[in-house]
Amino acid sequence: MISLKLKAPAKINYLLNVIRRRPDGYHDLRMVMQRVDLCDDISITLQDTPGIKVTCGKKGVPDGPGNIAWKAARIMLDIADAKQGAAIEITKNIPVAAGLGGGSSDAATVLMGMNELLELKLSDLRLMEIGVKLGADVPFFIFKKAALAEGIGEKLTAMPDMPKAWILLVNPGVHVSTAWVYRTLQLTNSGELNRLPQLFASVEDLCSIFSNDLETVTIPAFPVINEIKQNLLRLGAVASLMSGSGPTVFGLFRDLLGAERARSELSDNTGWFVAVAETL
Repeated sequence: MISLKLKAPAKINYLLNVIRRRPDGYHDLRMVMQRVDLCDDISITLQDTPGIKVTCGKKGVPDGPGNIAWKAARIMLDIADAKQGAAIEITKNIPVAAGLGGGSSDAATVLMGMNELLELKLSDLRLMEIGVKLGADVPFFIFKKAALAEGIGEKLTAMPDMPKAWILLVNPGVHVSTAWVYRTLQLTNSGELNRLPQLFASVEDLCSIFSNDLETVTIPAFPVINEIKQNLLRLGAVASLMSGSGPTVFGLFRDLLGAERARSELSDNTGWFVAVAETL
């Protein structure tokens, strides 16, 4: 048996524009996404006996074929026409259904890990083509760079170099259905989209693009999201924004000390999930 231990990072959205609803029911998006170093831990072991076993033990995450990581492993074993099986252990450090892409990152990590273990030598581009069939965010985690994501999220363009930043992630533990958010969203953006800077020389340049159209749905329904945003600004964040369809909110800080001070105060006074992360 051969094994790999891998990290599956979370992501945040600096920008999320919803352009239009597509005939297939999905939406065309324009997003700027960045990975951060809050990671799930994944262990993949190839086994002589066929079959796939996924263990996670986290509420809301299935262990069997309903897990996107299981599906990723199945695809790679089929491509390899392998008689082997795989045992996958996932330690969830990224909150579930939080707007941070944890499930998609797990799937992307399993695709890349199985590619290595099975010695398939598939290119990242090929893995991204496979990944989009599992989920729109999966290719981004294989891309491994800050990216402008268009289409349903699968059309990726590398962003210019961005300044390193400290991020404070805050999740209040409320359940926000992504499907409900997109179904409820009223599309009002009929004008020209804001142009993105060609250079990000400072944290301020980065904050200048902060925007998330989905907040127009989530904040009225879940006022705690706005409460978190205001708390982060009060505690010294340069800017704050909801990530994805929420409910996680992040604040961008100039240094680790400022982020840690804010983490300490919010951790002590709330029951929220609060974690400091650095951009990757």
